[in-house]
Amino acid sequence: MKRYKFIVRTALVWALVLLTGCASLLPQSKNESSAFNTFDEARAAIEGLRPMQSDLATLTAMGIDPAKHPNTTLLTHADVVRRFVPGSVLTKSDLDAGVVACLEARDACRGMDVVAARIAKRRTGNFFADFFNFSRRTDTTGWRFNAVILLVDNVVVYRTWGGQPLLNETEVNTNPLGPLQDVGPSTVNVPPSVIVH
Repeated sequence: MKRYKFIVRTALVWALVLLTGCASLLPQSKNESSAFNTFDEARAAIEGLRPMQSDLATLTAMGIDPAKHPNTTLLTHADVVRRFVPGSVLTKSDLDAGVVACLEARDACRGMDVVAARIAKRRTGNFFADFFNFSRRTDTTGWRFNAVILLVDNVVVYRTWGGQPLLNETEVNTNPLGPLQDVGPSTVNVPPSVIVH
């Protein structure tokens, strides 16, 4: 009798856990590739750079250090040329004075392509529908930020920024056959005489 009560209690506890906490059993992931906590913080840091005044030490103090900030690409003079003068359509008058200064400085010109993001992916919805692959809903939230900084002799001559301040996406995958959805022609043997060429 004691064993029966124990089994019933255990079954009730598991049923309660499955009914109330199923959503918490779904997978979650985070991608935090930034020293900045928010999009506005990253934007304020880039806007705080003063062309022809801020230098490499200022960048390091703001947390923009290629050695420490992930996903920062160092740009060579050739990279800057490819990015800002992709064809012969643009002239010097079309470009920012800082970009022109960097292009004319040749080997003294270098840049940084800073990419920052904080992305969270969370599967929501019915646990059993997700587990058995009938329906999977993934909510993606967060932000993405990118900036380009050009320097001549370690002095900032140009900076610009862009990105997605608010990322909110929902992806829903529906499989009417659930776990059998992936069972397809690869498991069906078709006689050679039936194959159409």
